[in-house]
Amino acid sequence: MAGQAGPGLTGESDLARLLATMEPRLHDRPYAIRPLADGEAPPAGAFALIAEEEGRTLIAAESDGGWARISLTVHSDLAAVGLTAALSTALAEAGISANVVAAWRHDHIFVPWPRRHDALAALATLGERA
Repeated sequence: MAGQAGPGLTGESDLARLLATMEPRLHDRPYAIRPLADGEAPPAGAFALIAEEEGRTLIAAESDGGWARISLTVHSDLAAVGLTAALSTALAEAGISANVVAAWRHDHIFVPWPRRHDALAALATLGERA
């Protein structure tokens, strides 16, 4: 499927092109990744709400959040193979924890706030090597 969209999808699926054109963008506010208490309403503007069997997880911009959000501006196909692995490997080699959330158009990586600039550098190197 290299270079072709997956079923019903329209984004880029070729790994080399994804990496070469990912253009990571750092958001300027910290994010929290935390459980949402039973009965607690998610705040307006929450980035994501994930429902698991054991409860709900909220991802939202919060001033005391410990995570930085890096969004890839390339429109990636949800069926693309290897993108998450390549991102995770590059960040792991730099000793940076990463939590990846794939959405319809873009991928978002949450890294520890103090390591956000190191993460951008690691991703830039990955893109240059593609």
